[in-house]
Parts: sequence; C-alpha cells; structure tokens
Amino acid sequence: MEQLETDYLVVGAGASGMAFADALIEHSDADVIMVDRRHRPGGHWHDAYPFVRLHQPAAAYGVSSTMLGAHRIDESGVNAGMYELSSAAEICSYYADVMNRVLLPSGQVRFLAMSEYHQEGPNDHRLVSLLTGEETRIVVHRRVVDATYIEPEIPATRSPRFQVDDDVTVIPPNDLVKVGSKPAGFTVVGAGKTAMDSCTWLLENGVDADSITWVRSRDVWSIDREWTQPLDLVHHRAKFNAAWMQAAAEATSGMDMALRLEKAGVFLRLDQGVPPTAFRGATISRAEVEGLRKIGNVVRLGRVRRVHADGMEFTNGGVSQPRGQVYVDCTATGLRTLEPHSVFEPGRITLQYVTPGFACWSAATLAVVESLLDDDELKEHMSLPVVYTGHVDDLLAFTSAHVTSAQRRSAHPGIRAWSGHTRLNPALGLRERLKDPRVLAALDEAKKWLAPALRNLEERVGPAGCTTGQMPTAAVTN
Repeated sequence: MEQLETDYLVVGAGASGMAFADALIEHSDADVIMVDRRHRPGGHWHDAYPFVRLHQPAAAYGVSSTMLGAHRIDESGVNAGMYELSSAAEICSYYADVMNRVLLPSGQVRFLAMSEYHQEGPNDHRLVSLLTGEETRIVVHRRVVDATYIEPEIPATRSPRFQVDDDVTVIPPNDLVKVGSKPAGFTVVGAGKTAMDSCTWLLENGVDADSITWVRSRDVWSIDREWTQPLDLVHHRAKFNAAWMQAAAEATSGMDMALRLEKAGVFLRLDQGVPPTAFRGATISRAEVEGLRKIGNVVRLGRVRRVHADGMEFTNGGVSQPRGQVYVDCTATGLRTLEPHSVFEPGRITLQYVTPGFACWSAATLAVVESLLDDDELKEHMSLPVVYTGHVDDLLAFTSAHVTSAQRRSAHPGIRAWSGHTRLNPALGLRERLKDPRVLAALDEAKKWLAPALRNLEERVGPAGCTTGQMPTAAVTN
C-alpha cells in the first residue's frame, strides 16, 4: 500500500475546505493533502440547480487570496443596485482555478480527487480511489480537518421524504429546466430559499402566478440583501451591524428580536399576516419578495405526507390538485441542524460556522486561529460554533455565540488585522471608508449598543458557549 505523509489532511474540497487550505498556507509553511469524492473542487455547487446564484455578494465569497467576480453592481433584475451574485457554474470554475493556479503551484498542497476517506484506527487514515479501488495510507503529523461537517443538504442528492405514488411527477429543482411540455401546474414544496428561487425562476420564465401552488409548512424570516453590501455600499453593512446590536440589546426573546429587526427594515417576510417561525440566514431582495407575493395559492397544512394523482395529504389535512401537476421538491434543509461539536480537538479540526452565514469566512478564520495560536483551549475559546437550528427562538443564543467569540478574536492583533483586510469579511471595504459620515454614524451606533447587547444576551441565554442557536448574516465585524 502506498503511504503519504502530510501535516494536514483536509477532507472535502468544497467552500470550507478550500477557504481553510488557502488561509492556512498563507499563514504557515504547512504541507496539506486535500481529498474529495468529486472530480474537482467545488463541493455541493456541482449538484446545485442550474439557476441558483449566491445569496451573498460574490465580492466576499470563496478564498481569501483570489477575487470572485469583478466587483460589479447589477443594473437589472431582482438584484439591481447590489453587488453581483455568482452562478453555480462560475463558482465551480473559480474553485478549479484556485486549485490549479494558487494552491497546487504553492508546493504546499496536493489534491486527490475521486477518493473516499476513512479512518482505520489512531492515525491510520486511508484514501480509496473511486476509480481504481487502490488504497493509500496517509500519515498525518498535525490534524485531520473535517470540511464536510456543515455541508448543506440539497434536493438533488436525496429522495423526497414523503410518499410519492407511481403516477405522480416529483422532481428536484434541478429538473425544472428539463420540463418538456406544459404541465397542469407547478406545485413547489418547501418554504426556504430553494423554494423561493424556484418560484422566482418560474415567474421570470413566464409562468402565471395562478398556475403555481406553494406548500409552506412554516414561513421563514429572510434578510434584506440591500443591508449586506460591501465596498462602495458598505455603509449598509455598517448600518446592519448597528441595527442587529440594538435588537440584541433590547429583545426579550428570539421572536421579539426578529420583529425588531423587521421594524428596522433588516428582516423580511412574505406574508404580513403570518409570523414566521423559521430562520436560516437566507438573504433576499425586496424585488424578489414583491414577485413571490403574487403567488396566492399557498398551502399551510403542515408537512407533506403523501402526493397522489389527485392531490396531497398533510399532517393537518389534505388538498385536491388537478392531475398532471409537476411537484418540485424543495424540502431539503439546506443548512442542516447539527449537534454542538468542538472545533479544535487533539489531531482534529471540525470546520463549522464561527461567523454568521459565511462558511468561507468561518473556515478561513479557523485556519488563521490554527496558525497563529498554539493552545487548543485558547483556540476553542475564540471559536464558539454558531449553530443554525432553524428556529427563530434561538436567534438570541446564536447571536451571543458569534458576538462573544468575535470580541475574543478581536483582542488578538494578528487575527484582528487579518479579519479587517481579508476579502472574505462581509464588511469588505469598511476600513477604507472610515471618513464616510454614514459609516462613522453606524459604527458609533453599533459601539453604543454592544455592551448592552452582551449584558442582555447573557441574562437571556446564559454565558456564550453554554447554549447553541441560530445566526444572522454578519451581525458584527471583527
């Protein structure tokens, strides 16, 4: 059996693994082997539906060393007036370029594609080629890095979790672009961003809103994307941070915090008569919301149990549907609810969100923490996992975890300097615009509310790190 040696074995070459490896070799001379079951880097983006785009500006996505997109502001469409959102194809191409033009030429990274990782025993790590079956033993001198732990669940890689009768057409959103003839109508099942994207795509392609049925077992809170902009629009991000801190300082519960953020203009909902109970950090534009509100046939009878030729059965009843419907299954959870897990352990790092809503920024941050600090206890102290539970009730808890560990990282000069300048920081460009009165006013407002927010969060949910919860998209800038 062939044997290879390395300092770090990174399992998974998706967004997290790539961002970690890129930041690690920037801050150390470590040797890295990356392994992935797919044929090239990009992770779940290879399985994404073809009309999906980033939900956040491309300017702050990917790896720290390499720009994604061209820092353009869209002039048309539902994202008009905001920084461009890369497509799945663009992202996959980007990661291939990063691997071939940055990581491999560094001499510090090797990439083993089409390979399955498993562990036989202590420091007995094996890779098996999916093409030849050949096995390779990897001797790891420092850490195995699990870059798969927060990999999202997407519809294309799993079967529907409800019964589907033989005479019914149920497809993932990927197959919408393959529909060959006009169906009786489209029924979109799911309440999250994938369902929103699918409905928006149907509307943009001429499907009448009355021909769409939308099954939502619960409604969700989304973030107005206008508040999440970097660079020339970074004053919106600064204002976002201030609004989030004020809500965290004054809220009595997760739902109360969501309602305060809605009043401030940060949070959006589709139906003003239905209080959303879910939140997974998705961003959306007001133009998208206006389009989605045109869909009047919304079914709220709980989860789908069965789809048959004449309709659907739910936990709380049933509805009739014309035969010949195309049902679009968007019920995959996306950001999965995960058990709390230590980030840093002897011989192992489990990459998780430590900044809200930004897997790339989180993974790169953990690489910098790993490179600049020696003590695992201190590393863990600075890297409280920010966990999406899906429940708006946990909004205070995950805000507490993020703000607390962000404050701790800010106390380290090296980490603070890197975080302030990396392109992955969603407040990219803030430091270059500190003379902008809009930025200064928002920073002063955020500073005013920081201490009250920390006090209220500790009173409501206890010391950060003792509870887990759910998170917003970039509440505070390190």
